[in-house]
Amino acid sequence: MKPKHRLLLLCGLILCLVLICSGCSQKGDSSLHGAEGKKNGTRPNAPHVYVPEASGTALIGSSPLTLDISHIDQGYLMALYDGSAAKAVVQITGPDGITYKYFISAQDQHVTLPLTAGSGSYTVAGYENIVDNQYASLYKESIEVSLSDELLPFLYPNQYISFTRDTQAVVKASEVVKGASSDLDAVGEVYHFVIEHVTYDDKKAETVPSGYLPDVDETLATGKGICFDYAALTTAMLRSQNIPTRLEIGYSGKIYHAWISVYIEDIGWIDNLIEFTGDGWTRMDPTFASSNDNSENILKYIGDGSNYTMQYLH
Repeated sequence: MKPKHRLLLLCGLILCLVLICSGCSQKGDSSLHGAEGKKNGTRPNAPHVYVPEASGTALIGSSPLTLDISHIDQGYLMALYDGSAAKAVVQITGPDGITYKYFISAQDQHVTLPLTAGSGSYTVAGYENIVDNQYASLYKESIEVSLSDELLPFLYPNQYISFTRDTQAVVKASEVVKGASSDLDAVGEVYHFVIEHVTYDDKKAETVPSGYLPDVDETLATGKGICFDYAALTTAMLRSQNIPTRLEIGYSGKIYHAWISVYIEDIGWIDNLIEFTGDGWTRMDPTFASSNDNSENILKYIGDGSNYTMQYLH
């Protein structure tokens, strides 16, 4: 799905609004890279990357658009397009009734598509581009999904949050959390790294194309990005540390925006205003926090659920 992916000026505009309102797998390990002079914590910091597989034991469709549903109990399916059209679309509707559209091309290898609505009945459909915005229907089928763990869709990489054990963002996450003694510490270390390392890219916000997908290593290397980039980088870093993280897209106020929610069993606070209760998802907004110096006012804004309307999970 690429719902309204034109995140143009969205985060920049809402930052102004916020300031006004506030008063102004399988798991794979890779080598560790410790931060110089940073004391080691008691929490293991080795990357813990879940690796999606297209094993071919259960398929929907055939060339030019094949869906591998061999591991839907892990919270994902894999799509492969090998046709000659400009692109194909996989449409997924979960038990929550929300429809996601994922665009893929023949240049892609197997693309990981998440099943974020939990266990239940999903409808999957395949379409091939004919010309302009016209598509030919290839198939439409129902599948029953029974997740082995409801958090798994938010641990694997996917089309929106793409990373492997060799991704530099994964290496950096291992370094950043080296001093952590708990998951709460690790979340705080990654969150503060991102909001201090990345600055909002106004020029990119004005020119980002429709269908844009983040590159977490590019964001890491340039230290710049839009809200989608902030959210994807933070999500990739936390998932690679085995911390379930949702990339959420929707509205903050009237502006289209991207942020994250994190699930850990630890109970505690980050910056005295971000509360983790140990039994639910906690919203974090690295874009707003970064652009507003992680101020108390912005953290209160982020903590108020009435300021956010989520539409999609990834």
